[in-house]
Amino acid sequence: MGALSKTGTQLGGPLDRRDVVAALLADRGETLVVTGLGSASYDVMAAGDNDHNYYLWAAMGSAAMVGLGIATARPDRSVLVVTGDGELMMGFGALATIGIRRPANLTIAVLDNGHFGETGLQESHAGRGVEIDRVAAELGFGWTRRIDEMAGVEELRGIIADRSSTKLATIKIRAENPERVLPPRDGVYIKNRFRAALGHAPI
Repeated sequence: MGALSKTGTQLGGPLDRRDVVAALLADRGETLVVTGLGSASYDVMAAGDNDHNYYLWAAMGSAAMVGLGIATARPDRSVLVVTGDGELMMGFGALATIGIRRPANLTIAVLDNGHFGETGLQESHAGRGVEIDRVAAELGFGWTRRIDEMAGVEELRGIIADRSSTKLATIKIRAENPERVLPPRDGVYIKNRFRAALGHAPI
């Protein structure tokens, strides 16, 4: 299990982040994927680049809202946001907006290691006891889970394509920084590639 914080709460969990993301994206079909900046983007890239991946650079706190926008614009497609607990905390109010809108095709997978991984592994809000999945449940998300074993990851993977309710899982991962696998860093290229994959002209 993860280490304990100064307040005695659990920091992170037992799962390997790369294994988790690879499992989530296995047989993904036409799922659209939005990544939080930093490690979540590296994890998704390590699982295999895809024209349906929308990587965010220098946009901390924006992943959930970008996912909401895409899910609203394309209700015919399943949208998966893969982000970290620290990134989500920078735009935590997004969960309230999503809880009101409740797009049935949106799933948020929060890789929770209890730290801000991109800035030096400082203890995060989640590391101090904020339980993101419980907040999401109170805000009206239709399906929420705290996951600390791979069986739970497989359960989540199995329902991403189920467009019947808004979903969020807090996935407890180890506080580690594996080797970076960098996705494309050209934001215009990423945007236009994603648009083209959805049949839209570049802008």
